[in-house]
Amino acid sequence: MYSPTRLLLMIAYCTAGNLAGAADPTEHFEAKVRPLLVRSCQKCHGPEKQRGGLRLDTKAGWQAGGESGPVIVPGKPDESLLIKALRHPDPKLRMPPNEKLADHEIAALVEWVKDGATDPRVGAAQLGGMTLDAAKKWWSFQPVKRPAVPTIPNSAFRNPIDSFLVAKLSDKGLSLSPPADKRTLLRRVTYDLTGLPPTPDELDAFVKDDSGEALAKVVDRLLASPQYGERWGRHWLDLVRYADTAGENSDHPLPHAWRYRNWVIDAFNRDHPYDQFLRDQIAGDLLWKDPPKVATPGWEMLAPFRTPPPAFDSRVATGYLAIARRFGHDTDKDMHLTFEDTIDTVGKTLLGLSIGCARCHDHKYDAITAKDYYALYGIFESTRFAFPGCEAKQQPRDLVRLQPLRPELAYAVVDGTVKNAKLQLRGDPEKPGPEVPRRWLEVLGGQLVPANSGSGRLQLAGWIASPENPLTARVMVNRIWQNHFGKGLVQSPNDFGARGLPPTHPELLDWLAAEFVASGWSIKHLHKLIVLSAAYQQGSVSRPDALKADPNNDLYWRFDRRRLTGEEIRDSLLVVSGQLDRTPGGAHPFPPEKSWGFTQHNPFNTIYETDRRSVYVISIRNRRHPFLGLFDGADPNATTPQRQVTTVPTQALYFLNDPFFHKQAEKLASRVLVKADDATRLNELFLLALLRSPTAKDRATADAFLSRYSSQLTDPPAERPKIAWTALTRVVLASNEYLYLD
Repeated sequence: MYSPTRLLLMIAYCTAGNLAGAADPTEHFEAKVRPLLVRSCQKCHGPEKQRGGLRLDTKAGWQAGGESGPVIVPGKPDESLLIKALRHPDPKLRMPPNEKLADHEIAALVEWVKDGATDPRVGAAQLGGMTLDAAKKWWSFQPVKRPAVPTIPNSAFRNPIDSFLVAKLSDKGLSLSPPADKRTLLRRVTYDLTGLPPTPDELDAFVKDDSGEALAKVVDRLLASPQYGERWGRHWLDLVRYADTAGENSDHPLPHAWRYRNWVIDAFNRDHPYDQFLRDQIAGDLLWKDPPKVATPGWEMLAPFRTPPPAFDSRVATGYLAIARRFGHDTDKDMHLTFEDTIDTVGKTLLGLSIGCARCHDHKYDAITAKDYYALYGIFESTRFAFPGCEAKQQPRDLVRLQPLRPELAYAVVDGTVKNAKLQLRGDPEKPGPEVPRRWLEVLGGQLVPANSGSGRLQLAGWIASPENPLTARVMVNRIWQNHFGKGLVQSPNDFGARGLPPTHPELLDWLAAEFVASGWSIKHLHKLIVLSAAYQQGSVSRPDALKADPNNDLYWRFDRRRLTGEEIRDSLLVVSGQLDRTPGGAHPFPPEKSWGFTQHNPFNTIYETDRRSVYVISIRNRRHPFLGLFDGADPNATTPQRQVTTVPTQALYFLNDPFFHKQAEKLASRVLVKADDATRLNELFLLALLRSPTAKDRATADAFLSRYSSQLTDPPAERPKIAWTALTRVVLASNEYLYLD
């Protein structure tokens, strides 16, 4: 029998031995578990890839679990999905998928889970692809503040834009270029604001006006012209991927979409305040109604912006949402793709964010989560979209009647059955996850849609168009700048996130954004401010010193030369030929709806020719217009933030062979041939097409061309002058001087 003292000593010895032999859980994790996870798991379940929606590179990742639910139950390895997958009992559930871990490696992970799954990897809080701290500091999420205008010593610049630009140029030892001549400047500003060439009379008046207000008078005239809205409305239609067909496999016509197109043009001509312009397009049907007798949550913040009837119907404006692309054979079954298209377009167009990338998982780079995506998804799923018809169901439905007992219909949206969306695992609607309440993006506040307030579009309109939103004004002023200078201050106009480019002039961007809001969101005010700057009026001639210091002209030391857009080329040809129909376009002559029987193998694909401006030309989603497709027109299937500019052989062949081009050249030649002799004819041709007189070299070249061309003709002698002058006209209209702006 042991004495009490000896017994206590033995117990103490055994206890000490057990304590000494027990592994520290943190040491076990660092020595055996972390290396194993890095080596064997994080390739498929880490920051770059999250197979099954699961991350194993952080404690928060495995705690959140994946599409199959929680993967680790601390203290219970046999109930943990991770351990089951490692043991490979189920061929469909194997981790790693190709080769089973060694027994001792599995044992190390089992021991880790059994001991409580201690994990010291407590990193910074994440919001999508950014840490919360990084998101709070990201430049485009910062409040817009009006910076002080730089002081430029001994400077005569009065426009703040010039002060900001010159300050940066000075840092590089550079300066703005000398101003362009009046012909170049008038041609530049007229095309920029109206998309059409100036007339000889307009040039003559501008040249003769020696006042300091000469350009300002021109700008006021151009901004007041109906052609301004047609030009700048087309820029907006690029962004919203406007089309006159639905885009599903039979590409059904949209006979009433034109009302939205014309609403946009009218809005620009009215200088509709941009914040209200956005509100109308997102919730115009709700703003059109009289204020409800019982207050609806969210109404009070938008009530001052309700569009008054009947002149300017904001219900038509919701065509912005309705024209979202449709998909498949039966579009009712694929509306989740239409909602994705809507969310993607809203995010990129209005906010400069690629929200659509969060459909299947949290955004890999930006502060956007899958829950953000499905919060917005619920808003649009609670909205009833006009139905265009499809192969399975030919007849349209759910169009919006604009007046009782009258036939006018709008392709628009209204509130539907209100509900929250369920998160779709891996973006698959057949795999619903937890319900996500409708709300705003978390990084911008995450406000919930109040109960009993409809779909949430009313609140969404307010959140997007709020002056407190740091993105909305910045994104739009950047687009306006881009369409005047050829590139934005942010050269990734649809991406103000982590994969986009930072602003070249952040202070100028913020000054413009603040000025935009302070002006009452006036787009015309911004135009005038920009085009009256010395930076806009400078010449486009290159300078060796500046080219070496800033080869991309990111500092704006000269004006970048550009080719006319496809619409500008076509419209200009109609102008100089005297054939342009300047009346606004309306509905296209689609076949009666009752006759529709379009299918995947017999889709709608008719192009209706017109002599109206190109903004009114039919836009078909599944078949590009031949001319606009050739000359880099917008893609009607996705938002087009910036037109590509290609130079391909088929463009040259167009000028050689196309009937439309030949017809316009012949019409212009007929205008020229009414003059008495070749010298005055050449004067007229150059004045109408190039807004200048021919030089002596031009005359010698033209005379030689006409003589040589006529000598090779076998037509009757009386017809040869017209044929030769038509050929010379084609040469002038295909020249770089005609097709490019300096």
